[in-house]
Amino acid sequence: MKPIVAIVGRPNVGKSTFFNRITGSKDALVDNFPGVTRDSIYGNASWNDVEFTLVDTGGFSLEDDDDFAHQIRFQVKQAIEDADIIVLLLDGKYGISPFDKDIVEILRSVTKPVFYAVNKIDGAEQEKNMYDLYSLGIETLYPVSAEHRYGISSFLDDLVLALPEFAEEKLQDIIKLAVIGRPNVGKSSLVNHILGENRMLVSNIPGTTRDAVDSVCKINRKSYLLIDTAGIRRRGKVSKKIEKFSIIKALRSLDRCDVALIVMDANEGITEQDINIAGYAFERGCGCILLLNKWDLIEKDSHTIKKYYEQLRMEAKYLSFAPAITTSALTGQRVAKIFKLVDEVYSQYAIRIGTGKLNRIFKTAIEKNEPSLHKGQRLKFYYATQISAKPPTFVCFVNYPDAVHFSYKRYLINQIRLEAGLDKTPVRLFFRQRTGKPYKKHPKTKKM
Repeated sequence: MKPIVAIVGRPNVGKSTFFNRITGSKDALVDNFPGVTRDSIYGNASWNDVEFTLVDTGGFSLEDDDDFAHQIRFQVKQAIEDADIIVLLLDGKYGISPFDKDIVEILRSVTKPVFYAVNKIDGAEQEKNMYDLYSLGIETLYPVSAEHRYGISSFLDDLVLALPEFAEEKLQDIIKLAVIGRPNVGKSSLVNHILGENRMLVSNIPGTTRDAVDSVCKINRKSYLLIDTAGIRRRGKVSKKIEKFSIIKALRSLDRCDVALIVMDANEGITEQDINIAGYAFERGCGCILLLNKWDLIEKDSHTIKKYYEQLRMEAKYLSFAPAITTSALTGQRVAKIFKLVDEVYSQYAIRIGTGKLNRIFKTAIEKNEPSLHKGQRLKFYYATQISAKPPTFVCFVNYPDAVHFSYKRYLINQIRLEAGLDKTPVRLFFRQRTGKPYKKHPKTKKM
């Protein structure tokens, strides 16, 4: 795998801005409120044709002045353990803090390369602000400005020279799973159970996870990318700016996933917001699996599961294709079975149907149930083809595309599902006007 570079430092020194600058993205949340980044964020970076993975960690603190300080310290130490190179980011504007001394002491025992960068140095005239930082006993300090890019090129030149070589893994076929749901339904607990380690913050305080966090795991020799996302509240409940950013990032995670694991708190019952979140996944064309989590807390009888499933199907009729399963992230109940469903959903989600087979399906369906007339004329379905997968998307050329009733469109989709075995994936069907004049043979000319 690619070498890993971990950014550590006390809160509010600009780690997220530094991360965004090097990765050329906006994956890390940035705000001038300390403690914005709680989870570790992973991103791809490249410099001088050398690729590496960059990790943005939560702000380091040795004092329990934050509910999450202990867990953040754990994540920083985990990042140091996992990384090939550690970058300690210091603050060139406000100087040394006790936290900096504590981190430097910890890093002295690290046998891996450590780079010390001083952020918020916007130009050569400000490098004098670094002098006090040499009292930490550091020989080489890199002046940088994550915001204005000053010194970044020189820093990266030296950084990539220290990176170990790597053999790139080909993970083109990796299945990407977004774990989404309301706050506090057990998303991070589920990811932690799957990974077998505490990579995600887990707390009963809603809103603990504020970034979308990626982790790769292997189940039965198959790789999966797990994206743990921030809880999505109802719009009226979203007030803090950071939380709004998190929701946007959660929704963007749906744009890059194959299958959405929609986690619901079975103990609280199926809520309107659960259905709204499922709708976000449906609108973005994701494969969907509905997880009724915290099933261990439910008082059950022989009809309990049936009642829950019936309510799900009633509330989210548009997700009739999505399989549902009861789970407990706490006990691990049926968590392993999720991946069997994921494989089934993905195999249909990524399927491609040949044009010949597809047109035979349409021909049989239309003969069985002809469409209604349009202004006294019969609708003509010329031919159909699949234009993309993930999800399976088809276009059918018709003489009057706008005249195809939604009920007939639904009928055709159901026939595709039935004949092609697509009962667990979203299916999209579009109608288009056939362009161009039909080809006509030229009349034969008589020989003179």
